[in-house]
Amino acid sequence: MSKPIQSQKPMESIVHEAMAVPQEMLQEVSEGHKELFIGIPREVSFQENRIALVPDAVALLVNRGHKVILESNAGKNANFTDTDYSEAGAQIAYSSEEVYKNADVILKVAPPSNEELDLMHDRQTLLSVLQITMQHKDFVPKLKAKRITALAYEYMRDETDMLPVIQAMSEIVGSTSILIASEYLSNAMSGKGELLGGVTGIPPTEVVILGAGTVGEYAAKTAFGLGASVKVFDNNIYKLRRLQQNLGQKLYTSTIVPGILHKALKTADVAIGAIHAKEGRTPCIVTEEMVSDMRFGSVIIDVSIDQGGCFETSEVTNHTDPVFRKYGVVHYCVPNIASRVARTASHALSNIFTPIILNIGEHGGLDDFLWSNKTIRSGIYLYKGTVTNRYVSEICGLPYRDLSLLMASRI
Repeated sequence: MSKPIQSQKPMESIVHEAMAVPQEMLQEVSEGHKELFIGIPREVSFQENRIALVPDAVALLVNRGHKVILESNAGKNANFTDTDYSEAGAQIAYSSEEVYKNADVILKVAPPSNEELDLMHDRQTLLSVLQITMQHKDFVPKLKAKRITALAYEYMRDETDMLPVIQAMSEIVGSTSILIASEYLSNAMSGKGELLGGVTGIPPTEVVILGAGTVGEYAAKTAFGLGASVKVFDNNIYKLRRLQQNLGQKLYTSTIVPGILHKALKTADVAIGAIHAKEGRTPCIVTEEMVSDMRFGSVIIDVSIDQGGCFETSEVTNHTDPVFRKYGVVHYCVPNIASRVARTASHALSNIFTPIILNIGEHGGLDDFLWSNKTIRSGIYLYKGTVTNRYVSEICGLPYRDLSLLMASRI
């Protein structure tokens, strides 16, 4: 006996069912959108462990239509694998030459080496730290000859006139400096065997902080959180007052008076040097005599060492051999403290750079973004080979031109 013929669904019902099925959402792309080809070479600077973009940021950029080429093992020291980046959509290159050859925008943390400068091609865009006082004399002329547009992280300001990269790294360094001091007070690092902080019935550790900027603030927060007694010295009364307000509690503050500072250092277990100079060398605040009067086994963390240091006894060290002792006082004078916590620092950098790159793409390229966004112009020190930062111009002895005037002429 034959089965009864089933009635077919009407076409209208089929259409309604199809519309009810979840559909893939398409990313809206603005008319002025420009696809960027971003290159991330492996850092070659000594003990630079950070990377400018983390895998999640790469995935976001790729989903917005941009291309990312990354040199193999570029994220290794921050514990990001090539697989992490390839799964995020990045193309993995096995030589720095391949990265520089293909990318339009080079994204680095440390400034490019002399060999990397030779690999750059005409009219590329470079985003990196500059550290102009530490560069060889041919650094800027080489970029200039190739008509490079270059942005320095340490000059870049945001809408609130803050230095976002310096701010982020300073927060990390401030907190990390206290944790480092805690290590070197312990027996594990051949210290005097004290716990940094406060325990019931035992006097709290005394921490002296030089500088009430971001590094000093986060060092004070971390030290307070551990229960230490904190004293902050700075010649800027506004910064000291702001620090009091931000911490939400009263703490010992003082201007930098040698006699008062000397007295505080005599009983200090930890001294953090966080004095920052806008230009040139950091002033030397703590004399050798003051250091010689400090407690045996106390710890100095000279965060200012990248600008010369604010302790007279400081000498540059590195992550491999980070400390030395003088007058029985442990000196930790590593310039790149943020690389000690490279994964956290990389996330912080990535959070800053990703929106910038997205905005460059949405505005149709760097030129149009600079035209419409005045804040980002502060970071540009070279525009198509023309020096646009007065300080860089003076250091290098090269002609200077105002970037706003160059943008107005729309060269």
